Amino acid sequence: MLNMNPILLEGKTAIVTGAAGYFGRSFSECLLLNGSKVVLFDKDKKVIDLAKALKESFGSEMVDYYKVDFYNEENSRKCLTQSVEENVSVDILVNNAFEFSKNTGFNDPSGKMESISKDQWMRSFESGVYWHAASTQIIAEQMKKQGSGSIINISSMYAIVSPDPGLYKGKKMFNPPSYSASKAALMAYTRYVASFYGEYGVRCNAILAGAFPHVDFESDSTVDDQEFLKRLENKTVLGRVGVVNDLIGPLLFLASEASGYITGQGLSVDGGWIVR
Repeated sequence: MLNMNPILLEGKTAIVTGAAGYFGRSFSECLLLNGSKVVLFDKDKKVIDLAKALKESFGSEMVDYYKVDFYNEENSRKCLTQSVEENVSVDILVNNAFEFSKNTGFNDPSGKMESISKDQWMRSFESGVYWHAASTQIIAEQMKKQGSGSIINISSMYAIVSPDPGLYKGKKMFNPPSYSASKAALMAYTRYVASFYGEYGVRCNAILAGAFPHVDFESDSTVDDQEFLKRLENKTVLGRVGVVNDLIGPLLFLASEASGYITGQGLSVDGGWIVR
């Protein structure tokens, strides 16, 4: 019988990593609004305040959290395992954590093509690929036992197209080579997981985000540079940069049975950037 409410997630449990960040907060709230319990993972102490606010809005039984630094593998694996043990099922995993800092080549001249260090490369791949793999390794096995589950890796359109160096001419900002390389690797990993777990009813897809300036991220000078924003807008077919709400529909689609026959795919949410 046709399900007329494929987006509803009542009775589901979702884990969101990087939950206190720009995307993560909105992802967590939209999953709750659609009926899912949400378990928040983030290293920032803001996750505590976020959990408190969400519990007040949706009920304490609908929200749980772990203050976790994924660089501490022992602790992160312990918390992921504990979250599995404390929930009847884990139906949705949103791998959203990534370290945007000079450690991964961002916001620091050392991260440019000519000077990026091995350590910056390694940290980019650790936070951009391995963190996703580490959480997937634990949660996908639980989904395998359940016979169902949806894993959503938050990636970038730069997994499939190269950044345009011309965008950054005359600007201090830039996109480090390690970022697009790690996102391409994440897309390959997404396909591998989809292939490996498909027979157990577990799906794995990626959202390839386009230009989404972090309007409340203190290290993102993009939002104060109207000239640069215009450059970004001109790269898209729709003539604007993305706002976080543009990602909500794709997230709910991939989290729900509305996408039940879709796996191993990268859904580019970019305003038409990659078609030009």
